[in-house]
Amino acid sequence: MGYAIEMLNITKEFPGIKANDDITLKLKKGTIHALLGENGAGKSTLMSVLFGLYQPEKGVIKVDGKEVKISNPNVATELKIGMVHQHFKLVECFTVIENIVLGVEPKGKFGKTDYKKAEEKIIEISEKYGLAVELHKKISELTVGAQQKVEILKMLYREATTLIFDEPTAVLTPQEIKGLLEVMRNLTCEGKSIVIITHKLDEIKEIASECTIIRKGKGIETVNVAEKTVQELADLMVGRAVSFKTEKQEADPKEVVLRVEKLNMKNKIGVEKLKNVSFEVRSGEIVGIAGIEGNGQTELINAITGLENKFDGKVILNGKDITKSSIREKTLSGIGHIPEDRHKHGLVLDYTLEENLILQTYFTEEFSKNGFIKKSKVSEQSDELIKRFDIRAGKEGKTIARSMSGGNQQKSIIAREMKREPNLLLAAQPTRGLDVGAIEFIHKELLKTRDSGKGVLLISLELDEILNISDRVLVLFEGSVVAELETKNTNKEEIGLYMAGSRKE
Repeated sequence: MGYAIEMLNITKEFPGIKANDDITLKLKKGTIHALLGENGAGKSTLMSVLFGLYQPEKGVIKVDGKEVKISNPNVATELKIGMVHQHFKLVECFTVIENIVLGVEPKGKFGKTDYKKAEEKIIEISEKYGLAVELHKKISELTVGAQQKVEILKMLYREATTLIFDEPTAVLTPQEIKGLLEVMRNLTCEGKSIVIITHKLDEIKEIASECTIIRKGKGIETVNVAEKTVQELADLMVGRAVSFKTEKQEADPKEVVLRVEKLNMKNKIGVEKLKNVSFEVRSGEIVGIAGIEGNGQTELINAITGLENKFDGKVILNGKDITKSSIREKTLSGIGHIPEDRHKHGLVLDYTLEENLILQTYFTEEFSKNGFIKKSKVSEQSDELIKRFDIRAGKEGKTIARSMSGGNQQKSIIAREMKREPNLLLAAQPTRGLDVGAIEFIHKELLKTRDSGKGVLLISLELDEILNISDRVLVLFEGSVVAELETKNTNKEEIGLYMAGSRKE
């Protein structure tokens, strides 16, 4: 069979951290090889070395048995290596076709780009691999799933034979995930070789033949996936026994914390996104909102938190009408918000970690005096939260947020919001992109928040997560609440039927 790629004894260091410490990974031709590890274990770094974004301090890379030096991504492209990054590298205001050919534009008459020629080639590729996407739409108009297809088409247009997928399913709906895994299978049938970085163990079991496990920058071992159970993979990744089921006591709900009354919202082009939505969240309970992505979850979050103010209806917190309050007023009156898009609404990426941890409290007496920030207090809090939430950052609180792994960015948002101990914690996709060890930890923290007498509103696309920690479940379908169920009296199948719009008689 032979190897498409051999990465031998790779070491990559950054100030204060050995991201890759003597790691070896060998990708067999025509197979899917999984790369598994906790948040910040060094997986993305290793693949960035292969793609030429970083230069290793030590180690050898071979492509088709020949030693190569990959000094930048253009060299990787020439070697037929392509990469879909966790956070896409697309130009929002360009069309799909402009993004796909960017940097390798086919030249027509008078040096102009021959888009007709490019379009023919792209259509041929998209039909072959089942990657249909509207070529003349702007990237900003596409769903996340469609943007990912553009990234894959970009690689295939450049005729890549080795494809790297970094957390490809972290932001996809279950239907899109199914489609993507099918695309990957088709690619290997055509002789392509794939490395997939993912935390989702079920996906590894479904499509990968081999799996290399990295823990804290070191290669632990490479295993035959068929010979390992999901539990064994999880334990190898974290280095201890991991529990998939969160132990929780019966909820003891008390007074109403949040009351939402008859919310109606239309989008910019007049399409109804929320229709007459009413519900309550009490202190001491977790209410889960289930639904297929795009059924009104984002609009509901935006209405409650104040990110959107054009809607009808009321939002009442602790008996006080906060519908028209500003975002800061809502925050100060007791709302904590873990946003679904951590880059857009969760972090200032070019601030340090410790600065991000005081975004909602920098103006309080604890952290400022006479308009000046108390630097020592900021560092103190940051050290405490880094320890409590196991946030892994090379330069501790001084680390720039952008340079942290996605999972550690997520942990820092959760740490900031929970530290404030809000009456209502609105958690939107709180474990998106997190590994099983981190998910276990966050679930315990959400239950602690509940048991300390706070209300938690959990919005998640992961049905297992909703069933695991919610006490009640509301199902959103096409902007309406179509079911309210006690978690202990329902199951995946029943919720799934409501999510698909098949009401039970």
